[in-house]
Amino acid sequence: MPRSQNKVAAHRRRKKILQQAKGYWGARSKVHTIAKHHVEKALSHAYRDRRKKKRLFRGLWIARINAASRANGTTYSKLVAGLDKKSMSINRKVLADLAVNNPQAFAEVVKFAIA
Repeated sequence: MPRSQNKVAAHRRRKKILQQAKGYWGARSKVHTIAKHHVEKALSHAYRDRRKKKRLFRGLWIARINAASRANGTTYSKLVAGLDKKSMSINRKVLADLAVNNPQAFAEVVKFAIA
């Protein structure tokens, strides 16, 4: 009896990996065994960095708020403490957006928090 093969499914599986590796440099995009390793690694980096992105954006927002706060004569920590004391809850994303796109409104928030 001849040995059975799984040609259609195996071809599709390899084609899927090579499709995901399209654009990779050299053999990474052409040789299945090498492409398989690099696609797996790329997917693991993508999974990790979707979580890392949230941390990076929080740091960016804090840096923007701090810069705008210092331009208005206070610091980030004093601003956040003042907002907390006045029980005014504005998240960092919104504060950073105000600092960049609407400096007058941010100045009003700083005045309210510090006063």
